[in-house]
Amino acid sequence: MHKVLVTGGSGFLGSHVSDALSARGYDVVILDREHSPYLRPEQTMIVGDILDTEIVEKAIQGCESVFHFAGIADIAMASDNPLETVKVNIVGTTQVLEAARANAVRRFVLASSVYVYSNQGMFYRSTKQACEQLTQDYQEVFDLPYTILRFGSLYGPRAGSDNAVRRMLQEALRDGVISYQGTGNEVREYIHVHDAAETSCDILSPAYENGIYHLMGHERMRTRDMLSMIKEMLGPDIELRFNEGKKVGHYQQTPYSYAPRTGRRLIRDSYMDLGLGLLQCTEELDQAGECVENADTASAKPVKGIR
Repeated sequence: MHKVLVTGGSGFLGSHVSDALSARGYDVVILDREHSPYLRPEQTMIVGDILDTEIVEKAIQGCESVFHFAGIADIAMASDNPLETVKVNIVGTTQVLEAARANAVRRFVLASSVYVYSNQGMFYRSTKQACEQLTQDYQEVFDLPYTILRFGSLYGPRAGSDNAVRRMLQEALRDGVISYQGTGNEVREYIHVHDAAETSCDILSPAYENGIYHLMGHERMRTRDMLSMIKEMLGPDIELRFNEGKKVGHYQQTPYSYAPRTGRRLIRDSYMDLGLGLLQCTEELDQAGECVENADTASAKPVKGIR
């Protein structure tokens, strides 16, 4: 059975990729600093840090492929902690690359971002650029096959508090208000995490070896339109507040201002509709009890059809 290591497999995207791999019959090993609350019986969990050489070497033994999803992905966190971001993203990636090389792994899959094209994203962007270059260098010097996946704006179940769509829904449900730092004219291409996970598994095909691909989905819209969609779903009492200042560290219309190696765009024939995806996220928050009305705010109301 094809054995696969997923670093960061306890997290938002990593846990969905782990599930999708298991569903396709792969033997999945998860390496993360936190025990996965989504661990399936057939999966193996190793709790540890990618900066720990012994842990990484233990986790990768016998693996034919590696999905490297561990790292600091929140732009604000990366901006506040540049040294830690460099250690985790760049040194950590190099540790995993080195272990993959030593164990003759047949495919190294790197989770990157469309921010590598941007002049925004600051330390998050620059570390992802470095990780991509390191991955390509390991292929050139050591013949380590790779696939680089540049993800767009992900949303869906299991998202953390740093996920923009989750924050919007949670604030609306709890407070009856959505506050947005920006003009609302910022454009994003939203991809549901299930679609991203399934496509991530597809790229283990030989056709995708040593390639760079963009996973950005079908749903391209302004943030203002996304918020209007949420308001329409949850009710007219939801208040939208825009801070017209520029959202620091984030691109406005497009990430394409820097030109690293060009990637191809991957889009699935079937995909999760954005409206249905938002409803799914709303139901998850409601079931988790995270829609409780703020004691100081009387405007939050139950969502019709949810409670």
